[in-house]
Amino acid sequence: MGKFNGHVYPGLYLFSYGLYQAAVVFKTTIVNDSLLYPSCPPRNKGIWARLWEISYQGLLKIVTGSIFTIYVIFCLDDGMVLMNREMPPRFMYPKEWQHLTMFILLTLNGCVDVTSKNLLPQRCVLLEKGALVLIFYVLLILLVSHVQDSTGVELQVHSLLILVVFLLMLVLTVELWAPNTFHLSMTEAFLFLMMGSWLMQAGFILYRPVTGYPWQDDDISDIMFVTTFFCWHVMINALCLLGTYGISSFWHHYMC
Repeated sequence: MGKFNGHVYPGLYLFSYGLYQAAVVFKTTIVNDSLLYPSCPPRNKGIWARLWEISYQGLLKIVTGSIFTIYVIFCLDDGMVLMNREMPPRFMYPKEWQHLTMFILLTLNGCVDVTSKNLLPQRCVLLEKGALVLIFYVLLILLVSHVQDSTGVELQVHSLLILVVFLLMLVLTVELWAPNTFHLSMTEAFLFLMMGSWLMQAGFILYRPVTGYPWQDDDISDIMFVTTFFCWHVMINALCLLGTYGISSFWHHYMC
């Protein structure tokens, strides 16, 4: 899972999630709605009203996390072995076990969202936000441990990813006290875009370079250009947010 697919597919999910979050934030701003409790379009009390209330975002997290979890378990030829049978025994596949933990956390976060929105008598936003914050605290710890044996280009790529996760963790923590704030929600969406796009970029840098030649750890130019590419991602994702706002504004003013 730590290869090309293990970076690109989770990155694509996070990038799509960031776009969705941005669209939701812009929509609520344009129509002057609430970020936490958006109005329900269906006016009739029937099956469509109940379907609208389903936490599709939580269900998507459950499905995506479960698929990634199953993939990690079966991507190894001899399975997810925790320890070998030698003496003394040693832990096996530490990075794969960390990936497995990350995807299980994503699945559990989806379960919390569904429980809060569809199973509890009243939605508990604090529970949803708190679970997400806790997941990112754990994710940050795992990522810091993940780069212990990394050097050169790989270390620089993952260090920039850790920076994004750290900033996202801070924003989500502040949102516990201000969950209905436009600026924080917009920053959260942008950081999800950054996390997703940079994770996809990491797959290409580390495993499928566009030139066909691997990046060199002993070449300072390669390490510097990793940071340059990261800055380009900042600008491109900012333009993505601007484009999402333009499309959302056009849709709600002329199509609705």
